[in-house]
Amino acid sequence: MKHIFLFALFLCVAYGGIRKVNIVPSSYTHTPIKILDQRELAFSHINGVKFAELSDVAYEAKTHTLYGVSDKGILYCFDAKFGQIIERLVPLRAAKLTNKKAKRFKKWKRDSEGLALDGKGRLFISFEGKAKVAWFHKNSHSFARLIRKERIPRVLRDVNNYRSKNKSLEALAWHPYYGLLAATEWPLKKDDKKRQTLYALRGKQWHFRAEPEKRSGVVAMEVMDDGNVLVMERSYIDMFHPLVVTLKKVYIKGCKKGMCRSKVLLKMNSHQGWDVDNFEGLAKVGKHRYVMVSDNGDNFFQKTLLVYFEVINL
Repeated sequence: MKHIFLFALFLCVAYGGIRKVNIVPSSYTHTPIKILDQRELAFSHINGVKFAELSDVAYEAKTHTLYGVSDKGILYCFDAKFGQIIERLVPLRAAKLTNKKAKRFKKWKRDSEGLALDGKGRLFISFEGKAKVAWFHKNSHSFARLIRKERIPRVLRDVNNYRSKNKSLEALAWHPYYGLLAATEWPLKKDDKKRQTLYALRGKQWHFRAEPEKRSGVVAMEVMDDGNVLVMERSYIDMFHPLVVTLKKVYIKGCKKGMCRSKVLLKMNSHQGWDVDNFEGLAKVGKHRYVMVSDNGDNFFQKTLLVYFEVINL
């Protein structure tokens, strides 16, 4: 057993902590989503900081930088290039998120879940627990330090409006017209359990129907090239039920009242051949191209998976 462990450790070091994987069943036809590449990120530490529990990612194409945030309040940074496959993915740095005085957030204030870069390249992070959205340093010696908290809609400020402290500001994205968009994992207490909402921090709202699977909640989103929104939902009950991860397009353009139209692009069901893990992060990395990332739960039985895909035939 010791020799097997040492050999596995050698492989991890020799291959830079990145391994090819395949989560796709043989029956999958690759439309309207084409899987381009799939990797497991098996780093133990980056820059002396433990690598675990990625909750979201964001990509800066100009600098070829992929940012990742952990729900333990840690910011990671990779040199990344995406072509027909993942051409390059090299860890650069990692640091714990801190307040303006460079002191780490208290445990109940560091549950970082959503990540987004705005049109000026500023990095924003959304938090569960004590719900907030904040702007953080991403380049300088102040990497991962708080710059400013953003004002969020009144209905999202009161923790009592959420179904759970752990089901609040789960997803974050930047829209070139509407600005920062946020979504709660589950609808607010006042709303129907299947009536999900996208909130622009400036005040506008869009509603759409959650997937029929039990406990299906929004875990990530990204703005698409046509101005609509790619939403990731995850349904997990327990180990005896399927883990279902859904990618769907929500048509917010021209949607003024009522439920916005949505279209399921891909449904990954662990009981139907998909070797899915706890996916909860999403980033746009090129025209019609995205990556999604899973949270390994900081345990031996789960993996940090990075899947690169293209949305086609829309």
